[in-house]
Amino acid sequence: MRKLTLILFFAALLPMQAGAQVLSHWVQYGPSGTLEARALVRGGSCPVVALDPGGEVAMTVRSPASADFPLVCAASIPKGTRSAALTWKNNCAITSELCQPVTALAIPVADPQRIMVFGDTGCRIKGAAVQDCSDPAKWPFPRIAAEAAKLKPDLVIHVGDYLYRESACPKDKPGCAGTPYGDNWPTWNADFFMPAQPLLAAAPWVFVRGNHEDCYRAGPGWLRLLGPLPFDPSAPCIVHLSSYAVPLGATNLVVLDDTAAPDRSVDASLVPALRQDIAGLADAPSPTWLLMHRPIWGVVTGPLGIPAGGNATMIDAIGYGGLPAPVTLQLAGHIHSFEAINFAGQSPIPPLVVAGFGGDLLDKTPADLAGTVYTGRSGVSVKDGLSIGGFGFLIMTKSGADWRIDVHDVGGALERQCLFHDGRIDCPP
Repeated sequence: MRKLTLILFFAALLPMQAGAQVLSHWVQYGPSGTLEARALVRGGSCPVVALDPGGEVAMTVRSPASADFPLVCAASIPKGTRSAALTWKNNCAITSELCQPVTALAIPVADPQRIMVFGDTGCRIKGAAVQDCSDPAKWPFPRIAAEAAKLKPDLVIHVGDYLYRESACPKDKPGCAGTPYGDNWPTWNADFFMPAQPLLAAAPWVFVRGNHEDCYRAGPGWLRLLGPLPFDPSAPCIVHLSSYAVPLGATNLVVLDDTAAPDRSVDASLVPALRQDIAGLADAPSPTWLLMHRPIWGVVTGPLGIPAGGNATMIDAIGYGGLPAPVTLQLAGHIHSFEAINFAGQSPIPPLVVAGFGGDLLDKTPADLAGTVYTGRSGVSVKDGLSIGGFGFLIMTKSGADWRIDVHDVGGALERQCLFHDGRIDCPP
């Protein structure tokens, strides 16, 4: 008993190494399905990842500490890893008990059967648009993350938009008093890392970049902390990242960066790169799910209440050819609602799920999405579709060749159940 007490006592001290503090840690997928552990450290060097099998692997510096951000550390996690944890190598010289793992890391499932999807999670503070970040009913992201973690997903997909605190809290708005703002660690911690903590520990993540992480907003911070490529301090922001695949068992994910693609106008400078990304999907294995932030054919409430939408830049890049055949499902955010849409058109278009209802101010969307008028000419129309108001998240559960899509509210209660089957999404009453 005395030995166990000593182990627990020293383990409680381990997060501190010569004044070091692990501020956050997680596991994320990158190009070609590479898996990486990351840790944010204040006041010290990078920790070690203890792998089983594999032993100790030293984390390397992804980006050094700066005036605005802490040290970012990273280490690759090989396939076949059974367990992994953060520890401090230097402490092992003191006593063998201190070599015990400090903080367990989420371990991937080779073929995920339960996938959580959500996005647009931050608390909006920009000019006159102010959300009450202190009220869980007004900004429920912390509760959503806690409830979703209890459901033990195998994988978490965030479809973009993490940081919404862009300007100082107005003096007449006590609900956001004292909140940080701007692209810096205090804001990233308040808007994402601190509330997401239980979910970051629950499963590996796929991070999609949102328009709030473009180069004019929080792009440098996102690329430093969460970006899929090595961080280059001399080029801290990249306008467009080439698409990349994350093969996961029977399902292939492709992450497409449409962060900078305007919705209502065509940015001709982006079209060639986006066309290349779309063309590359033809060589992807089937089934492939296309992950992006801005939906190509999403729906909002237009003038006179008529459903309208579409991303003009993406539609121009795709033209009349539609999406290549390997793509069987589209997942996106940007519109702050839940939407499930089946399409009609000259070329087959896979169904779309919009899951941008993770915490930011909600958008009003029509309950019935039929009759949508789209921007540009793509020959695409909504065959049938619906939206559901309110905050929440999705859990997609594999069932044979199908996927059940459970729409949960902020408290984790099941709100609606849909089925992705044979190229359609159906959501019976």
